[in-house]
Amino acid sequence: MTKKQRYEYVIDFFQKHIPEAETELFYDNPFQLLVAVILSAQCTDKRVNETTPAIFRKYPTPQRMSQATVEELFPLIKSISYPNNKTKHLIGMANMLMDKFNGEVPMTVEELVQLPGVGRKTANVITSVIDAQPNMAVDTHVFRVSKRLALVDQKLTTPLAVEKELIKHIPTDLIHKAHHWLILHGRYVCVARNPKCGECGLREMCYYYNKFLAKPK
Repeated sequence: MTKKQRYEYVIDFFQKHIPEAETELFYDNPFQLLVAVILSAQCTDKRVNETTPAIFRKYPTPQRMSQATVEELFPLIKSISYPNNKTKHLIGMANMLMDKFNGEVPMTVEELVQLPGVGRKTANVITSVIDAQPNMAVDTHVFRVSKRLALVDQKLTTPLAVEKELIKHIPTDLIHKAHHWLILHGRYVCVARNPKCGECGLREMCYYYNKFLAKPK
């Protein structure tokens, strides 16, 4: 199977089985999504979704959050991984939104990565989810699944390298959706330990399954 055929196979599968893939984080506006994505680093979406309602009630806007103190915000975040850093990041992010972006969440990766707590992955999530921009956020799920399916070279070692390879081969209008396809597949089927190959519709063409798990014929 050529790389082109591999991508066509995977895209066709996801279009049929997860046609409306989207983020599992709860949000009502770009600011709320930005807060949720910052909190989601090395933390589950489920935990973030349990935590954000109280944060959004108390700090519904960048202006309100920019006025928060660490002592006020930390208790709402303490159940999240790395709460000290994330508390400072959220307050710093809100202050920069007010000082530099007129209280609005910018919609370019270049501007977003200037915000405290926002790296390239987070910026790609915001722009692809809110604005359907052709940006591919590579988290641990995307990194793992794209390699197991041999969508990218096994020798690639960085998220940026994987991002560039995926964008090169996925149709531009599907990139923002493909991000969620790969995440959801990695979260629920192609899990890190004991992947659920028995229920995977991509098993037949999966590099990882055929190389390491399939019984010799």
